[in-house]
Amino acid sequence: MQVEIAEETPQPMLAHIVYFTLKNPSDASIQALVDACQEHLGGHPGTLYFSVGRLVEDLARPVNDRDFHVGLHVIFDGREAHDVYQTSPRHVKFIDENKESWQQVRVFDTSDAS
Repeated sequence: MQVEIAEETPQPMLAHIVYFTLKNPSDASIQALVDACQEHLGGHPGTLYFSVGRLVEDLARPVNDRDFHVGLHVIFDGREAHDVYQTSPRHVKFIDENKESWQQVRVFDTSDAS
């Protein structure tokens, strides 16, 4: 996992959190999506934090949402970096190459703006 955190950003940071539920939740399919995320979605300009991983199977408290297989977390230094990421060729390629494997995708975008 690569972690980069800027000391200060001139605009509110934006968290882009995505949860993927796969049609075929085999170990190989889950790993293929994790690998694709790492290949195509990490290292974009303005990224302060990037991580991707599998559902933690043994964390099954009543409050845990377990309706996903892969979670992606990208923190951008602001809205502009997020918007550029959304239309970048690497992001578009990731969607094109992987969307058929998805049963459901849930996206949660939040900002630290007050």
